[in-house]
Amino acid sequence: MATLSCHFHPTVYKSSPNTKARPSILCSMQPSQSNVKVIVNGAAKEIGRAAVIAVTKARGMEVAGAVDSYLVGEDIGKVCDMEEPLEIPIINDLTMVLGSISQSKATGVVIDFTDPSTVYDNVKQATAFGMKSVVHVPRIKLDTVAALSGLCEKASTGCLVAPTLSIGSILLQQAAISASFHYNNVEIVESRASPADLPSPNATQIAKNLSNLGQIYNRQDISTDVLIYSLKHDITDVQCLMPGLILAIRKVVRLKNLVYGLEKFL
Repeated sequence: MATLSCHFHPTVYKSSPNTKARPSILCSMQPSQSNVKVIVNGAAKEIGRAAVIAVTKARGMEVAGAVDSYLVGEDIGKVCDMEEPLEIPIINDLTMVLGSISQSKATGVVIDFTDPSTVYDNVKQATAFGMKSVVHVPRIKLDTVAALSGLCEKASTGCLVAPTLSIGSILLQQAAISASFHYNNVEIVESRASPADLPSPNATQIAKNLSNLGQIYNRQDISTDVLIYSLKHDITDVQCLMPGLILAIRKVVRLKNLVYGLEKFL
């Protein structure tokens, strides 16, 4: 289980600085009523298996392909311990799966759970076959995001890069920003099973969001008794991320450019 908390200490009210213009979000018409064909890249991972189950249960979409270098040839339904096999084998060839799905002329989305070194090529391949992408790759570099943005703009295709798929974490970030205008001391506390995973992208993003507001925090000693305003969010397992993933799939099918952050749709 991962726990992320923010603690705020009081100050006088400060007016908000001028807000920056939000990046544009270009959308197309509603997709056809047929099911969205979803390819899970990184299907054998824990989050990939959870995604397969979530997509199978969701309305208006279906798993059409499973890509991974692990458990190749195994039925993804059996790998996910589903009651019945999906008759979809895990294939270690994204291009082959894309080519097969593109022949159906249906709306297609590739969910990318791979790693930063391959994500650009994966999205490029998906774009070449006319498919949208949802990218959830921890610690993806901003240079890669910028390159993907240029690629998607040129091709007029949608891509949603989501550093977090946790709706609860996004709401915590938004609440932290609102609270920061009323408090001048802030502490971000995080606990995770593996210390090597600290700080998480979620904690780092909160710190960046607060620092970008142009305020200076923690200038005073807070060792004495003071009022503390606390925000807390727990992630017990990858199932907590699935509502955010389903939302991402539903939104990306209408995009014609790259959008960074699932919070743009909340």
